[in-house]
Amino acid sequence: MADPRPNLIFILADDLGYADLGCTGARDAHNNACDVSPRLDAMAAQGLRFTRGYSNSAVCSPTRFALATGRWQYRLRGAAEEPIASAHGDKVLGLPPGHPTVASLLRDAGYATALVGKWHLGYPPHFGPRRSGYEEFYGFHAGGADYFAHCDPRGRPDFWLNEEPHEEDGYLTDLLSLRAVDFVRRQSADQPFYLSLHYSAPHWPWLTREDRAESERLKGMGKHVDGGSIATYQRMIHHMDEGIGWLLDALEEKGMSENTLIVFTSDNGGERFSNNWPFVGQKMDLLEGGIRVPLLARWPARMAAGAVCTTPNLTMDWSASFLDAAGVEPAADYPLDGISLLPLMQAPDWSPERDLAWRMKHREQKALIRGDWKYLQVEGIEYLFNLAADPRERANLREREPQKLAELRSAWQSWDAGLPPIPEEAKVSLVFSRNDLPQASF
Repeated sequence: MADPRPNLIFILADDLGYADLGCTGARDAHNNACDVSPRLDAMAAQGLRFTRGYSNSAVCSPTRFALATGRWQYRLRGAAEEPIASAHGDKVLGLPPGHPTVASLLRDAGYATALVGKWHLGYPPHFGPRRSGYEEFYGFHAGGADYFAHCDPRGRPDFWLNEEPHEEDGYLTDLLSLRAVDFVRRQSADQPFYLSLHYSAPHWPWLTREDRAESERLKGMGKHVDGGSIATYQRMIHHMDEGIGWLLDALEEKGMSENTLIVFTSDNGGERFSNNWPFVGQKMDLLEGGIRVPLLARWPARMAAGAVCTTPNLTMDWSASFLDAAGVEPAADYPLDGISLLPLMQAPDWSPERDLAWRMKHREQKALIRGDWKYLQVEGIEYLFNLAADPRERANLREREPQKLAELRSAWQSWDAGLPPIPEEAKVSLVFSRNDLPQASF
């Protein structure tokens, strides 16, 4: 007998900018609209596209802590790293196996669970996907991976099938897509599944399917500050989009499309070659360009097609939404900080009153959003923006609206007081500096 509970798929791109998809405004190097993501654009037309989807952090591993747990990432020590570096064997910097996760809660409720792609929540033997609820793992542990050498940014092999080193020739984006397809094809209508498909694309190194020679030149090392282009970057997105199309086709072939909730987003704002328009800032910034991300959802059985939603939400809200959709209660001792967004399935204009908040050790950044208003502090300097009128955050209203500034500052301080402080020893790891690439004045 078929299980009526929905299948759940969370697709996470890596460092994808807000306007990097066709449906969010992609442009080529000549500022022409470009057809970079036809399958994701079609998915948006079949479901919901969100204009105010926010990542839990402006850098990758903290967002992944929030996604895994449905809670503020700041509750866990490992998430204070911006991001987790290649600390092999570290006993502290990772997702504790004893902490309930979306994957473990769904597994215990009878779901088949798999992570395909990037983990970046700590290294074995102390941490790993299969210690945190995933029954299958096919992917890599580090924050980045070479698309052909399948190694981490220090050149060490980093491709795994469960706990075993894995060797398989091919372009990593395609290998991850094909493994996700294989997982779906092995599923039965008698048991629902939860699939996390966490791509490395379009994270550096800047390599398309045709760039094996460039991979060999890099020898798996470095952060690729001497290569790449907008065209290469967009081709990487197109490869990912094709693979997502293969996955959508597999769902259709299995008759599973109707009752599968699929969410697609990015772990943070875009990096070097990305398009974050109309926003200022990028990865590592709490400006909108660093935290406002493309966000699409589709669930034909429950969701009307073609709607655009302006409700502000965070990555961890989808963790709560997946549990809600599956009818699974969170662990009593680990209450969720995210909220279920299922009301949006029927009413895309639903928008509960709540604050979204962030903090980062990098540049001592603080931010809080309440409705259209945003409080921002960078290196001790305060800013106040009305995002509806000024999404580029260029009109600082702190002098004109002192009451609103004080109100949001106080709200941020109250939120921050309820969380562990950022440890003094937490590290900030920047990919490049002005020694590598020129820095804009504004």
